[in-house]
This record gives sequence, structure tokens and C-alpha cells, in this order.
Amino acid sequence: MSNQHKPLFWRDDRLPHVELRQVGDGRQVCYAPHSHTQWSIGAITSGESTFQYRHAHYRVRAGDLVLINPEWVHTCNPVSNQPWAYLMLYVDTAWLTDLRYGAGLLPEPRWQDIATATLSAPLWYRRYCRMANCLLSSHRDLLEKQTEVVEFLSDLMHELAGQPWVQQPNVPPALEALASYLDEHAAEDLSLDTLCEISGYSAGHLIRAFRQYFGLTPHAYLVNRRVQLGRRELANGTPIADAALNAGFADQPHFQRTFKRLMAATPKQYRCISPNNEIQATDSQ
Repeated sequence: MSNQHKPLFWRDDRLPHVELRQVGDGRQVCYAPHSHTQWSIGAITSGESTFQYRHAHYRVRAGDLVLINPEWVHTCNPVSNQPWAYLMLYVDTAWLTDLRYGAGLLPEPRWQDIATATLSAPLWYRRYCRMANCLLSSHRDLLEKQTEVVEFLSDLMHELAGQPWVQQPNVPPALEALASYLDEHAAEDLSLDTLCEISGYSAGHLIRAFRQYFGLTPHAYLVNRRVQLGRRELANGTPIADAALNAGFADQPHFQRTFKRLMAATPKQYRCISPNNEIQATDSQ
């Protein structure tokens, strides 16, 4: 993969609640179904792609935005190997919850999923790219970057506030408790027998019921959690081999294969912070 086609990541310790990803050739990245602990919003900057979001399927193209709730299983992949490019902003869920609550958009300081999955609006696309340009630029100071992020997300949250709330699934308490257990013990070697004992479900029933409510089998959920743990370790500067072990992977090669399958980037690419590279918004509507 040439340098210009490698996924690039932007992070800044002074803005720990946001992270930006840029992909110049989406044909080079394919995702397995996965989820993130963050809320995320992406902009298709050229071409088009498929967007599978839980049980819904969308075709998105240049100028469109996609909005992804935390923990919602999704994939974005090329259409018939056609070129496409995108930006993706990952936003810390707790930080965004506080922003929405402080603006009077939530009745309590607790995350509420957003119903909107895609936006085809030139104004919001241009504003998104302007924010991305600001974050990536070495000529913008910290206060300006913070202002761009807060203004964009605050205004967007107000824009979306009129949409109906997503009805939260009534997850059985036993499965909620099991998901919490998997979150807390993701780096450990767990057995299906242990999960059945904790939940009180038989093996077959557990796998079917868990996938119904969480979109992934318990094993896939655990692997996804391990990748997110590894991602956090890498962002904190942990060496790849140590990040692999800390996240519960048997060895570095297994971590690298799994990380690339779910993140469409290698651990080394993720650790490498993008040089400043401004992105020009194009109005494709």
C-alpha cells in the first residue's frame, strides 16, 4: 500500500476527547462487523460506499455524512472495488453526553442514542470538513481547534434534537450483566461454560440471545472489546507487543491480524500520528 493510500490518524493529547481518521483510498480497507465505544461521524469525501448499520443498509457518496452510535455494530466497505475516500471523527461518549446535557438536549446526564444514520446536507458536510482542516492544520492554535469542535458538535446536536429518540432495547438483565462482565474481563481467557454459568443460559440460547441484543456473539463481542483495549494502549504510546498482551491477545501476530480486520489499519499505522495534511471540502450535492 502506497503512503498516500495508508489510513492516517490524528490525535492531540490536549484534545483527548476527539480523534480523526483519514482514508484516501477506501478500496484498500475492508471492515468486519464491529463497534466502537465512542460516538463517531464520518464524511465521504469522494466516491461512494456501502454502509451497513445494524440491520439497515445504505449507499453513501461524496458529500454524505454517516453517524454511528456507540456500541452499534456496523461496516463501511467499497462498492465493486470502486474508489472512495472518507474522514471519520471519533468522539468520547461521556464528553459528548456532557455537551448535550449542558445544552439542555438531554433530560439527564446519560447517553441517548441518535436516530439519524446519514445526512445529505452540503452545509453540514462543508462545516465538517472545515473542522477537520482546522484539527489537521499546524497553523491553528489550541483554542481555535477546541472552538471548531465544540461549535460543530453543539450545532449538530441541536439540529438533530428534533429527531425521534431511538427506543432503547429492553435487554434482559442477565445479558446486561454478562456484557458488563465481558467488558471488565476482556483481557482474560474466558470459556463458554463460564459465560453460561454467569448468565444462566444454555450455550446455544446464550449465543442466539446475545447476538439478538448486541449484534455480535459473545466471542465476537469479546474480540471487539480486546481490539478497543489495544487501540487505547496504542494511543497511549504502549509498544505493540505489550499492547497485544495487555489487551488479552496470545501474541503480537494475532493482535495485528485481528486489529486490521476490525480497524482496517495495522497497529503500526494507528500508532503513527498523521503529519499535518489539510483536506478541502467539496460540495458534491
